[in-house]
Amino acid sequence: EAYRAGHYERGLTTTSGQVTLRMPKLKGMRFATAIIERYKRRETSVEEAMIEMYLAGVSTRRIEDVSEILWGASVSASTVSNLSDKAFEAVEEWRSRPLTRKYPYVFVDGIYLKRSWGGSFENVAVMVAIGVNDDGYREVIGAAEGFTESAECWREFLSGDKAAAMTGAIAEVFPDAAYQRCTVHFYRNVLSKVPKSKRAEVAAMLKAVHAQESLEASTEKAGRVAAKLEDMRLAAAAKCVRDGVAETLTYTRFPARHWRRIRTNNAIERLNREIRRRTRVVGTFPDGKSALMLATARLKYVADSEWGSRRYLDVSLLDE
Repeated sequence: EAYRAGHYERGLTTTSGQVTLRMPKLKGMRFATAIIERYKRRETSVEEAMIEMYLAGVSTRRIEDVSEILWGASVSASTVSNLSDKAFEAVEEWRSRPLTRKYPYVFVDGIYLKRSWGGSFENVAVMVAIGVNDDGYREVIGAAEGFTESAECWREFLSGDKAAAMTGAIAEVFPDAAYQRCTVHFYRNVLSKVPKSKRAEVAAMLKAVHAQESLEASTEKAGRVAAKLEDMRLAAAAKCVRDGVAETLTYTRFPARHWRRIRTNNAIERLNREIRRRTRVVGTFPDGKSALMLATARLKYVADSEWGSRRYLDVSLLDE
């Protein structure tokens, strides 16, 4: 069907290093092989490794250095960018996937990133939701950009195909859901109204409220703590306790073995730290899509790791 007309040399980067191939030249037809794609310069496993490095938080310049050391061939920043675009397509598909399971517990929070907005650089929120599914494993079930953590942004986020401002939006979209405020954030709010010399004492008093064995005991303890704060001439802190303690005790309506993990937002704070660590090297994003995609890529990376493969709660206790 064709005639052989010598060969030409081309390089291929493999996990074992740089390899020089002799590609046949043909007259009458185009040479093709099932082993190496046309114009392919790197093994698929090498490209996957570079994408993994990028999603794991390695800068493009560092990837160039690492590829030179590992495989004896450097890659340009544009190559890494093109590979990351391919990865972001998979990330967007993952972010938009339909949710078909039940999630007895959902943790929601927002994290601020700096990006270009209207000709200036502003902080915008990336809203994240994780759920504990009906088998007790954690999943990232939502991520979206909100210009601010306003009621409208939260309402749109919660009422999409996925699921103060956030509290009102939850009540509107999921009227039968119970809202639990993070106890750690509650402590911070109260302690911000306490002088430094008395914060250790007041912190111990607040922790005692959530160390009780029942809702009634915790409510009674909270009343005594508020009265004690008033005696200490800390009226603002006492008011904060009286006004906000009820929404921090919702966890007492659920199985006691779940209390430690559902009364705080620690489950999602871990992901927030990962997002901050990855996005800190970028600084300011040029647009909202790049900020959201990089944050979501990091969420997917963590969710596919041991984080999502460990059973978090025994949800069968909810049926008892």
